[in-house]
Amino acid sequence: MADETSIKVSAATRDRLAALAAEHSTTIRQLVQELAEGRPTQAEYAERAEQARAELASVLGTVPSEQAEAKARGLLERLGGCQDPAAA
Repeated sequence: MADETSIKVSAATRDRLAALAAEHSTTIRQLVQELAEGRPTQAEYAERAEQARAELASVLGTVPSEQAEAKARGLLERLGGCQDPAAA
């Protein structure tokens, strides 16, 4: 790959990444890439939340109240389905 860079981590972190990569039959490079690609940014969370609001508005004819959104975030937190409740 021509467009490459490196990251610095502690030796312990490097060793852990190597062990994880070996367990998943992959490389550290691929493991880190999958992590970076698989976790949404704050902007992506906000975009998803806005898309959800728009979908609810199209179905319900109105957007949920702040109270309803707070209840939904609380439920998602309890269910373990919300990575970043502040951005939703």
